[in-house]
Amino acid sequence: MNAPVTVPKAELHCHIEGAAPPNLVKRLANQHGMDVSSVLNGNGKYVWSDFTTFLKAYDVASGVFKTPSDYALLSETYFRMLAAEGAIYGEVFISPDHAQAAGLSYRSYVEGLAAGIERAKDETAIEGRLIAIGVRHFGTASVERVVKEVIGNPHPLVTGFGLAGDERSGHPANFSKAFRMACEAGLGTTAHAGEFGGPDSIIAALDFLRVKRLGHGVRAIEDKDLVKRLADEDIVLEVCPGSNVSLGVYTHLRFHPVNLLRKEGVKITLNSDDPPFFGTTLGKEYSSVAKTFGWSFEDQMTITRTAIEAAFCDEATRNRLLVRLDSAVEDRVGE
Repeated sequence: MNAPVTVPKAELHCHIEGAAPPNLVKRLANQHGMDVSSVLNGNGKYVWSDFTTFLKAYDVASGVFKTPSDYALLSETYFRMLAAEGAIYGEVFISPDHAQAAGLSYRSYVEGLAAGIERAKDETAIEGRLIAIGVRHFGTASVERVVKEVIGNPHPLVTGFGLAGDERSGHPANFSKAFRMACEAGLGTTAHAGEFGGPDSIIAALDFLRVKRLGHGVRAIEDKDLVKRLADEDIVLEVCPGSNVSLGVYTHLRFHPVNLLRKEGVKITLNSDDPPFFGTTLGKEYSSVAKTFGWSFEDQMTITRTAIEAAFCDEATRNRLLVRLDSAVEDRVGE
């Protein structure tokens, strides 16, 4: 009897520095003579207790990536892990601000990450793209500087621009110029909203940034009219259930609104956000959500199809990915 067909997966929302496996962080820390014992316990797991200590652990772990080859190793490692779980496509958020803190130019940072993605692709056939993010609590000038750097140093794998950081800091109206520049340059756009901020943060992101994708967006469930708007306007949510539960946005997966939003016709994708920090992987997100809400193979395939259709990639790549998805359906029928 043949092994059951694995659901092909796709990810749109993962921070590359937040995807660093603890063993890789420890290895590079030793190499660079750094101490990361404050954020890694004896079991090789990240140590944090709330959002503030999570950010501290994230920054300490990110600090071990110093060179383009360090970043190449990080992206290759993560994309290989994705492929091993059946993923055929992944987008990761990259942070030019982190690169600057490490003393790297934006160009060398991107070249390192791209080299790792290409190595993973050569071995596993996984496709990858990069989304540069501005950090809203660094202010308007900082976010505009990031988008200018991205536009001024084009790279074929950098296909999107996004906004992350503290949702309570900086109204989306402050970043409308940066997003207009990104759109005019042909970049796909997305913004974190509706995670720690409520429905108002989502409405502001839609009105002022004109995005067709939202990072998280789950707090829309608190506003019936907003849920209808998301469905009517085909806004795609990059939902990260494991992350939301770990950070206390919801107390338990069964109380997470991902299934309610889906039933209301909102386009949903599943994502891991900062996987090792939250004890998750993309594969775990698919399996835990499917188990909790009784999603079928077909339901999960719809999630992947939604992600591929909303991906910031060229049409030729998108069509190839959709062919791979369709062949998985045929394989299942043939079992």
